[in-house]
Amino acid sequence: MIDLLCRSGELTEAKDLIKSMPFEPGAPIWEAILAGCRTHGNMDLGIQAAERLFELVPQHDGTYVLLSNLYAALGRWDDVAKVRTLMRERAVKKEPGCSWIDVENMVHVFLVGDTVHPEVHEVYKHLEQLVLKMRKLGYVPDTKFALHDMESEHKENSLSTHSEKLAVAFGIMKLPLGATIRVFKNLRICGDCHNAFKFMSRVVGREIVVRDAKRFHHFRNGECSYGNYS
Repeated sequence: MIDLLCRSGELTEAKDLIKSMPFEPGAPIWEAILAGCRTHGNMDLGIQAAERLFELVPQHDGTYVLLSNLYAALGRWDDVAKVRTLMRERAVKKEPGCSWIDVENMVHVFLVGDTVHPEVHEVYKHLEQLVLKMRKLGYVPDTKFALHDMESEHKENSLSTHSEKLAVAFGIMKLPLGATIRVFKNLRICGDCHNAFKFMSRVVGREIVVRDAKRFHHFRNGECSYGNYS
């Protein structure tokens, strides 16, 4: 219930529900709160949730990443740096983001900013052409998901290197026309990628399914089964 409230932006109601519970909330509840605050930009409650998670699961990298993302979305780069420093001091390692797709019984793995896959340069070119078509339908890269302090153009470029975009573009290149694109990602899907896949599903006329660390997302005809919640 708390997760549903957080997805819909009802963060005050979620907090009230926590207060009414006959037991102390555990880490999954506070993580749902923090993720909701990241989505809806609630800094005060997000910090409170992060502090509780630091007490409950101090070595869980997801807390640091979500809090850093929350700061970055609001342009608080000094606080982003402080979170990264805290991770180093506590020896917390961020799990590298990667995505993979099965094409002709072979699993192809892509990392963020991939330079290793033998066809990655062709994937970047194909993705660039897709983005041009997506822009004509109204897609605008959401640079608040570029989690570094840089110029806007560089932020857009960094978004285009996310592993899930590379894996989906590779599937579009390689799978038969009309075939569903099925991609797996080890972390939570990026908000910009989530929006991009809605436009991409319209451009290529295919269903795109992304299974991230939390849930399945089914993109079809410009819509996602989970609405705008990534």
